Amino acid sequence: MSAVWRVARAAVGRRRLQTAVIGLVVTISTATIVLALGLLVSSSAPFDRAHEQQSGADLVAAFDRSQVTDDQLTRAAAGAEAVAGPFAQLTLDTSQSAQRVGPSLTTVGRADPGGPVDRVDVWEGRWAAAPGEIVLNLVPGTTLVPLGSRIEVPGQPALTVVGFAYSVSASADAWVTPAQAAALQPTASQVLYRFAAAATAADIAAGQAAVTAGLPPGALLGAQSYLTVKQQLVTEVGVYVPFLVVFGFLGLAVAVLIVANVVGGAVVAGYRDIGMLKALGFTPDQVMGVYLVMVLVPSAAGCVLGTVLGNVVARPLLADAFQVFGAGAVGIDVWVDVAALLGMPAVVALAALVSALRARRLPAAAAISAGSAPRPGRALAVQRRLSGLRLPRSVSLGLGVPFARPARSGLTLAAVVLGVTTVTLAIGVTLSVNAYNSAVRPSHPDRIDVVAGGPALSDGASPKPGAATTLTDAEDEALLRTTPGAELVAAVATKIVNVVGGQQTATIEFSRGDSAALAPQVTSGHWPDGPGQVAVPSRFLNQRGLAVGDTVTVELAGQRTPVRIVGVVLTNNADTIFADWSTLTLLDPAARADTYTVELAPGTDQQAYRAAVEAGDPGLTVLPPRDGTSSQAVVLISSATLLTLVLGAVAALGVFNTVVLNARERRRDLGMLKSIGMTPRQVTVMLVTSMGALGLVGGLIGVPLGILAHRVVAPAMMRAAQSDVFGFVLDVYRAPVVALLALAGILIAVAGALIPARGAARTPIAAVLRSE
Repeated sequence: MSAVWRVARAAVGRRRLQTAVIGLVVTISTATIVLALGLLVSSSAPFDRAHEQQSGADLVAAFDRSQVTDDQLTRAAAGAEAVAGPFAQLTLDTSQSAQRVGPSLTTVGRADPGGPVDRVDVWEGRWAAAPGEIVLNLVPGTTLVPLGSRIEVPGQPALTVVGFAYSVSASADAWVTPAQAAALQPTASQVLYRFAAAATAADIAAGQAAVTAGLPPGALLGAQSYLTVKQQLVTEVGVYVPFLVVFGFLGLAVAVLIVANVVGGAVVAGYRDIGMLKALGFTPDQVMGVYLVMVLVPSAAGCVLGTVLGNVVARPLLADAFQVFGAGAVGIDVWVDVAALLGMPAVVALAALVSALRARRLPAAAAISAGSAPRPGRALAVQRRLSGLRLPRSVSLGLGVPFARPARSGLTLAAVVLGVTTVTLAIGVTLSVNAYNSAVRPSHPDRIDVVAGGPALSDGASPKPGAATTLTDAEDEALLRTTPGAELVAAVATKIVNVVGGQQTATIEFSRGDSAALAPQVTSGHWPDGPGQVAVPSRFLNQRGLAVGDTVTVELAGQRTPVRIVGVVLTNNADTIFADWSTLTLLDPAARADTYTVELAPGTDQQAYRAAVEAGDPGLTVLPPRDGTSSQAVVLISSATLLTLVLGAVAALGVFNTVVLNARERRRDLGMLKSIGMTPRQVTVMLVTSMGALGLVGGLIGVPLGILAHRVVAPAMMRAAQSDVFGFVLDVYRAPVVALLALAGILIAVAGALIPARGAARTPIAAVLRSE
């Protein structure tokens, strides 16, 4: 073994280019595998993973403090596997606060974020430790207000925001200290439960019955199952799962193909050395040992580096895709790293062994001959046929090179095909996301929103408390219409209503004026134009099993009215309903608009319009134009770009390796061609053409496969988001785009072949022929 190690170590040092290529390919391939497996594992039941990691509550229950004591709740909770609470719970009225935290906050008094159930992740700032401090429940990476902001509560001292935290159980909107909660006069007690069996709604119902048995009737104010929270959150990120799964499998396939090609080619290129070792007395097993060690040394280093690189790349990508589940759900599983560290060397060893076994059986003289003169039969036959065509000789010779090693060329072609498939799919996903985003969130630089009685905006500073409007609703609308520059005006009143017969609330936007012209895109039916009519998103229908023409009953402030669904609109919010103002008069006749949408004439000075409106009524606040960019669209597009670059780089490395091996095997032929007058540029063209031909074939095969994959992935993404499948999202490939995509294979092949081809072209003739 000492002789085997010395020879293998010398070969590693002598074949620096081969060692570097193997190490680089294994590094990027291992990183791709870690990234792919990490995405596949993380996209499998992400909510369940986050719920388990944070000991999420299976049931969040609120009890009436006037009917049940904390001691009674503690005794009744004996039927649960784990319990947290009781915690004091109350609702803070934040409608008058200058900070945009919503009209109210469900607030819980909790001493610390840990505990046996619902461990809260404090991702910025700290936990509330003193009276007057509050922690807001927000998804990691999103902030509505800055730390240190003050939230005004009527009749109470202002609360200072000292931290942002996240609860996977959605147990509260905010947390304060128990002492602070007691001072705010809580009306309910919150208890968090985990049950031994909680896989189905029936299990949750049985657990709820067990922990409420013996309590006074009516003590339970309400309960929320984790299954309801799961459905809401999974819908938000479900769009990522089909996309990540397909890219994960493509990454695995490309990585394995390239590693097998690189390592197998390296062993075949060493047939001559194998013969020399046999001639010196090495046994066949020792020869196999030399080559296994020779390829495993750079491969082992590449595996370690690639595993680290894969984790570095994967973490921010997973954080962006799954931030809605909290920071605790993001990361690569340990077993993925272990599988990459053990699996990739096994693939390398298998590829080397399969290739070297052929040389192992050859006599020394045959192995030496095979190393110096690779079988050129197929290549010469093709080159002779092409010589009769009016092609440059360097091109006709290059087109025949892939046939000298058909197995190696086949693996390279397969990698290029997968690379082009990836590029085509990524471009299609990007075009689909942009098309959907443009339809749902169209950019209107001349469209502004005016808030009635909302907090005023101070340039570069936090919002200031807003003033009450001085004009009536009708007068404010008239002011907005008559101010120079306005073309269209719609008055909107937003209300939270209960959908009778369901467990969820919904938001209704009642509108009047030019609402039809300023409305979201209507995909079917029509915009509401009379009392009792509503338009809803397709997700609203799909989540509730409804259709256009069905009737639902909504309740607002004790008033109920049936409404009929007359249209479907494009919007991201699944729980927003759009209704005509006449419907609001049935529920709340005294209501006024809280927002006005104004379409300005092109070229209007928005600052002048804002000044004129706020001078006419100081209680009106003109907001900047809406941002048409969706954060989900940004994550999808950036993810597609990153994964495409990684897989394209791996495919290009496979081409690079093939050209290196072809040039090394044909050193004698290249020397002879240069000696009879072939220029270095012609040598470069010949070698690049040999791979360009594979790239062209790969493009012609990969583009249809990518389009087919897009026709599967795009509808799956939309169905996962519980949305209808729209034709404009699928039909995104146009003739110019397809033509450019067909060239992607050539681009990958040329990018990988150019550097080694130029290196081979610069090799001196005398050095080549002398070595032969």
